[in-house]
Amino acid sequence: MTETRPAAEAPALPGPPPGPLVGADWLAGRLGEPGLVVFDASVGAHRGAGRRIPGARPFDLDGALSDHEAPAPHTMPAAAAFEEALRGLGVDDTSTVVVYDGAGVYSSARAWWMLRAMGFDRAAVLDGGLPAWTAAGLPVEAGGPAYEGPRGSFTARPRPGLLVDFAAVGAALADPGALVLDARTRERFTGAAPEPRPGLRGGHMPGAVNLPFGELQQAGGLMRPAGELRETFAALTGDRERLYFSCGSGVTACVLALGATLAGYSSLAVYDGSWTDWATRPELPAVSDRRP
Repeated sequence: MTETRPAAEAPALPGPPPGPLVGADWLAGRLGEPGLVVFDASVGAHRGAGRRIPGARPFDLDGALSDHEAPAPHTMPAAAAFEEALRGLGVDDTSTVVVYDGAGVYSSARAWWMLRAMGFDRAAVLDGGLPAWTAAGLPVEAGGPAYEGPRGSFTARPRPGLLVDFAAVGAALADPGALVLDARTRERFTGAAPEPRPGLRGGHMPGAVNLPFGELQQAGGLMRPAGELRETFAALTGDRERLYFSCGSGVTACVLALGATLAGYSSLAVYDGSWTDWATRPELPAVSDRRP
């Protein structure tokens, strides 16, 4: 009698991240597992740094993963375009995704929030990003992020309200139960320093509150503990739980969204286009402390 061998079991997929933020040790212990996708979401000078966490794929916010037909930079692509891009990068609905960037926790939070806005919750930001990874003595590869593997089966399931426009932000500014927080530096918020985009008026939305994104981070670019984050937000929000986040173009606003999530808030939205969009609409008001 011929003995039948049992079929080989498929490798177990990694479980979802334990939360929206994971440490270098958590990722290092799972690197290379089937189903784990590591994204490099670096922008600007860090985008071409020429080194990556082994196997990292490009979440290119300066490229395919922004809508370049929109007037504001880093605008969220349409759901169909986002789905196609993620499938081309080998992401499945069952994948576990960790996103990092070369600055620490900066543009990686934008990628994480975009995934959430498209209905994908199996994603986390690497705390401290590539600097924390290398400081821990963990390996890096030469070359930028790349992917040439099979297509994935990612399905975009948009969640209305996580990314909002100027009309929603305008309504929030008039809502006593909501608060708009601006992640730019204090100098840009007040208009004392010019905007980096030539010709863009300075200042801020009337009623918005300034919370520079760096104030949510500690030494080494790591996010502050949840209790400290809760205290920071509570000092500004009081009993308001509906929070809207803005910045220059919708990138560091997502660092505030990450911090608020870690602090326990859940009714959150990011202004897609942020100050760049608001300030280019002459009918919308702005407050500036800049003196002639």
